Amino acid sequence: MKFSSRIEECYQSPIRKFHPYMVKAQAKGRKVLHLNIGQPDVDTPPAFFEELRRFGESVLAYGPSPGMDSYLEAVRDYYRGLGVDIECDDILATFGGSEALQLAFSCILEEGDEVLVPEPFYPNYNTFIRVAGARIRPISTTPEEGYRYATREKIEPLINEHTRAILATDPGNPTGVVLTAQERRLLVDIAKEHDLFLISDEVYRELVYRGEELSTILSFTDAPDHLVVIDSVSKRFSATGARVGALISRNRELIGHALKICQGRLCAATLDQVGAAAMYRAMTPEYYNLVRQEYRYRRDAVLAALEKIPGVRYERPEGAFYMMVTLPVEDADKLQYFLLEEFEDHGETVMYAPGEGFYATPGKGRNEIRIAYVTNPAELTRAVELLGLGIAAYKAQGGK
Repeated sequence: MKFSSRIEECYQSPIRKFHPYMVKAQAKGRKVLHLNIGQPDVDTPPAFFEELRRFGESVLAYGPSPGMDSYLEAVRDYYRGLGVDIECDDILATFGGSEALQLAFSCILEEGDEVLVPEPFYPNYNTFIRVAGARIRPISTTPEEGYRYATREKIEPLINEHTRAILATDPGNPTGVVLTAQERRLLVDIAKEHDLFLISDEVYRELVYRGEELSTILSFTDAPDHLVVIDSVSKRFSATGARVGALISRNRELIGHALKICQGRLCAATLDQVGAAAMYRAMTPEYYNLVRQEYRYRRDAVLAALEKIPGVRYERPEGAFYMMVTLPVEDADKLQYFLLEEFEDHGETVMYAPGEGFYATPGKGRNEIRIAYVTNPAELTRAVELLGLGIAAYKAQGGK
């Protein structure tokens, strides 16, 4: 059978590809501690469940294709609380941030187009861009420069006749980089000067640790046709199973084209939008401060544990709940197989996301991993301890 060349160019998520090996390890009686996936254990706000219990309709009907009014208004008001004046007509409700990305790429990309993306990047970007017929042109970064990329020297030499957009994640997954106001301004200027879209994935907006004010690329009002924001309730409210996100842009032509796809898939999940609207209405700055403080504790627990492992290198993440770590091995994939198939300490082992799949440049990231610090500090400390013990055991049996 023949399959699409576009889908054949995609690869499995490095975050999930070791799942079968985890299942086998568990079948042997081992407990697997997770550093690999961004599934927080922070409680989802009760307002979500309370609103669903109050849902009194006798028929669960289609909602409007652009989104439920209650949800669109809640998102609009949330952004107005950030000092950004947008209208409900600038917003489309989506199945999480993932569909928002797919909508944007489907509307702006042609076969052979390119999207500039700083690497390392969220691996699913590659899938969404490839399926739209385009490819990632990576903006190279290094741990030594703190994974920073928002400079003319790095970006402008990569722009050519195929370039359609710059895709930024702010705060960054997997690096934890938070852009400065000057860096955001520069990205907007480059997009304007070269007639590009600037797509800003801002699903981790609240998770910043240096005391900076919350921000969005939409605060720049001089480039309305160029700016696109991807948002979601998944990480903001620890509600990953509520597949509710938003595509936001003042470019009404883009929104109009994306609406065609929304109409084709009829509507986003009605109940999830109802619950998401309730969370937006109920949450206060105090809630966000508490969540931010909790993740800061978790980050610091991981950093303290990593300091005890000889040979690892890392940068202190400024936001989100991820970090890239360089290991004292040649191939993080081989180490992960070893940890799941052969290693245990007191019946426990550990799972992470190998770094190579976060890069578009062949060969980069082979000795790196992404850590997601989303569980409680004690479990994170133990998971990193297992990583250190596993590296030592791997090397003792001749692993490199």
